[in-house]
Amino acid sequence: MNEKNFKLAAGLIGVSYATQSQEARKTLENQVSTLLSQRRLPDEGWAPIQIEAFLHDLACMDSNNFPNNVGVGEREARIFSSIVASRHFHMGHGVGRSGDLASLQPKAAGSSLLYRLANCFALDVLKRSGVPSTRAAIVVPLATGMSISLVLLYLKSINPRGEVVLIPRIDQKTCLKCIQTAGLRPVVVDNTLEGDEVRTSLPALTAAIEAQPNPESILCVMTVNSCFAPRVPDRLVEVAQVCKARGIPHVVNNAYAVQARKSLNMLETATRQGRVDAYIQSTDKNFMVPVGGAIIASARPEVIEAVSQLYPGRASAAPVVDFFVTMLEMGWNRYRSLVDERLETMGYLHEQLEKVAAAVGERMLCTPHNPISMGMTLTTLEQCGVNPEELGGALFLRCVSGTRVVTRAQKRTVAGLAFEAYGSHLAGGFPLPYLTCAAGLGMQREDVDQMCARLRKSLLDLGAHAPLPPPPPPPPPAAVVAAPTTAAAPPTAVAGAGENHPEQNGTPAIATQSAATTPHEVEEVSDRTPALATTHHPAATANITPPPAPRSG
Repeated sequence: MNEKNFKLAAGLIGVSYATQSQEARKTLENQVSTLLSQRRLPDEGWAPIQIEAFLHDLACMDSNNFPNNVGVGEREARIFSSIVASRHFHMGHGVGRSGDLASLQPKAAGSSLLYRLANCFALDVLKRSGVPSTRAAIVVPLATGMSISLVLLYLKSINPRGEVVLIPRIDQKTCLKCIQTAGLRPVVVDNTLEGDEVRTSLPALTAAIEAQPNPESILCVMTVNSCFAPRVPDRLVEVAQVCKARGIPHVVNNAYAVQARKSLNMLETATRQGRVDAYIQSTDKNFMVPVGGAIIASARPEVIEAVSQLYPGRASAAPVVDFFVTMLEMGWNRYRSLVDERLETMGYLHEQLEKVAAAVGERMLCTPHNPISMGMTLTTLEQCGVNPEELGGALFLRCVSGTRVVTRAQKRTVAGLAFEAYGSHLAGGFPLPYLTCAAGLGMQREDVDQMCARLRKSLLDLGAHAPLPPPPPPPPPAAVVAAPTTAAAPPTAVAGAGENHPEQNGTPAIATQSAATTPHEVEEVSDRTPALATTHHPAATANITPPPAPRSG
């Protein structure tokens, strides 16, 4: 309603009510004005009803919602189902045009405006989260893997001879299949084990670069900035410096690292000190929206412009709308508080898993360079003759998702490459079987408590247990006083035998342990040393002569 309509409404409901309603409407209009002028994520999120009102206004800007529109083309955003129309807020034209994902649509000014604002949100949240050198970002209706393929196709367009992508070993199928989908060949570079951490081997990467007979055949180096422990994010800064020195493009798979300040700080340093052509992150993992979108970002705007021009045809607006609505309702302040809460939950998860590990004789892997994922050894299951992989199934049946059990026995073939000990990210495999889990954005302490309780129950059901304490050593032999040869010594003449001697008061020797000994320990020691509970030490009766037999008649 405009000002004229509010004046007309005053004749029906009264001036005071109409004025009050008009002022409330102006609040939303001022929010929209601020949004359009600042073109950044608002600090405070909007109320859902305000967002719906704004989306309604945007939908009314699309031609399919014009009151007198007559569509005679092959694509006129005709939607049969009212449920589907409501799900998409009556915006059916998608985003982009044939040949350019970022182009405006003449038929869909509202959808185009929403897409431009979503891209502004993406750029703003990345810069404020820890990568201020970023100068361009675009939300694409593709998940992370396909978005990486799109970036690789862009690099291929500027280097037609490039066919090889060097990638430090990462046992995650998407990382290799996105290379294969782009028609390229992955060359896997072995990692190195440093303590418990699986880390990038810079000598191996340098050797792989120099092993290529034609330097132009190297399309790029691809690194990862988020991964499953015990692998840790690649050495982005050092790799970026190598790429800058040798003129090799560098693409970073930043899948779920936006929620980790430590990872973004490393990415920012790599961008400033070395070469990073583009980095790609998931919208669902980092911003709590359904699967289907990603953000491609770069410190070079021309890279993002070229990538958007490679997208064939129009694109679905659904992942874009999901991201736009979520971030508008969340606001910057709420997003940062969620990131802070995730960090606290990460520490709590590690603390609680340490307790579970100690209860079953395991330990946590020491992986301080991984800010999201962690691991716990599973050696006691093997010692009990149980395949550690059974734990994964047991947890799944107890509705625990997201964990991974890794052993040396796992083999996979991905993108035509055969891997031994798949999942460990390491040639020859990790020395121990282990379980991994992660503290993702939105995880609560209650989730941690439930997960750890079910994990402990599953481990105990499979036979895992803490190692038993060793039995105490037998008591030292008692000193013996030799009895006179002319008289029989009574049994109580043994030196060292007093009122607490087990033989004198009828108490088994094992029961003389201190009160700190638990019943379980008493039972175990008693089972292992039965002689201590029923028999004298041989030295205690060595010189005892039986009394003479009574004389007859």
